[in-house]
Amino acid sequence: MGTKAYVLIEVAVGKAKAVADEILSLEGVKTVDVVMGTFDIIAVVNASDVSAVASLVTGDIHTIDGVLRTQTCLAVVAT
Repeated sequence: MGTKAYVLIEVAVGKAKAVADEILSLEGVKTVDVVMGTFDIIAVVNASDVSAVASLVTGDIHTIDGVLRTQTCLAVVAT
C-alpha cells in the first residue's frame, strides 16, 4: 500500500511557480498545489515507506532553489 504524506512548503518570494513545477517532476509526487497562507505549496506524495518519504523530502525537495522550509504530515488512514 505504501505511505502517503502531505508536504507543506514555504518558498522564497516569487519562486512558487518554479518550485511547484520542479516538485511535480519528482518521482512519487502525485499532486502539487500553490496555496495561500503560512505555506505556499502543498504536495501530496506516495512512497514505499516513511523512510522513502523522508528521503524524498530531505534529498529532493529541500535541495530545490527557493525552498525555505517544509512540514511533512503523514497520512495515518488512507482514503
